[in-house]
This record gives sequence, structure tokens and C-alpha cells, in this order.
Amino acid sequence: MYNIKDMLKDKVVFFVKYRKGELIYKTECGFHFPIPISDTGDGVFLAQDKGLTFMRWVRKHIESIEKETQRIE
Repeated sequence: MYNIKDMLKDKVVFFVKYRKGELIYKTECGFHFPIPISDTGDGVFLAQDKGLTFMRWVRKHIESIEKETQRIE
């Protein structure tokens, strides 16, 4: 359903907002994904950054979407 490489390779992600303990970013294609503050360590999170750097969190969010979709069906 989602192709992570197409979403992130040679692309940029943008910070959208902070809400309820999560940084919300979006890809150039408009896919929004959360990054839990508890998972940031001492990392630096810029307003705009390389997409591939965020593959870990995009993958986690896609997995959670797919699990929820299967649960509903």
C-alpha cells in the first residue's frame, strides 16, 4: 500500500506541530507521521530535514495503520 522509498528517498520532511507528547512531521507527498518525544533521545529535530532520516518513524506509523486496518476489516 505504501512505498516508503518513494515517500522518502531524495525527499524532505517538514515539521508540522507538537501535540500530546509527539512531534508531527509530514512528507512531501502529504503523509503525516508522529515521533514520540520519548523516542527522540538527544536528537536534533529540524523544521525541514532529509526524508530518509525519518524512515524509522514512518515505518512504525505505516505498520500501526495497517494493523488498525486489519482490525477493522
